[in-house]
Amino acid sequence: MISPVQMPKINTPAGFAAHFRVSRETLARLEVYATELERWQKTINLVAPSTLPQVWQRHFADSAQIAALAPAKPKTWVDLGSGGGFPGLVVAIMLAPAGNTRVTLVESDTRKAAFLRQVARTVGVPVDILAERVEQAATRANLKGADVVSARALAPLSRLFEWIQPMAGPETVLLLPKGRDVAAELQGAEVKWNFDFELVPSLTDPDGRIVVVRRLSPRA
Repeated sequence: MISPVQMPKINTPAGFAAHFRVSRETLARLEVYATELERWQKTINLVAPSTLPQVWQRHFADSAQIAALAPAKPKTWVDLGSGGGFPGLVVAIMLAPAGNTRVTLVESDTRKAAFLRQVARTVGVPVDILAERVEQAATRANLKGADVVSARALAPLSRLFEWIQPMAGPETVLLLPKGRDVAAELQGAEVKWNFDFELVPSLTDPDGRIVVVRRLSPRA
């Protein structure tokens, strides 16, 4: 097994397929996704422009590693602040062949939500898309009991826990990619929250960690 620091950069569809061992159908869907992302990026800022040439590493591989950390056969997956679909839409594409998981993408920007609908429809992957703000209690009320919740570059852990806890059950797993400030974020979150966590080194960022959280509950 290749350690995170040794893994070569994934710059091509073939490199992605070799590392993640995806089917031809899954790879074809991601190639269509990459084409649509480049086309829509000309009018909507879906990702940082500097990252577009490295889409297979910075966005697809970065998202696919999160799918690999999920518990076996989750039934429901909620991705908060999906933006251009990372990690949520990539997760939906990666898990589509098994047919076990329904992914909900929460993205308040209506233009980005339209992009997500277009890609999902074009590649033939069923997802639910909520063009709503996760800060709204009504949004969270519709998402109760998720098996997995993910969010990339959305908010500090303490804020994320406030949003996620109302929709989380006792077995809900949180998959939250973070950068070099993760230790400070964890310390800040522990003031108000009880939770178990594991830090998994990122395959795509030497300074990154994926925070795997279980048994989240507010402190008494």
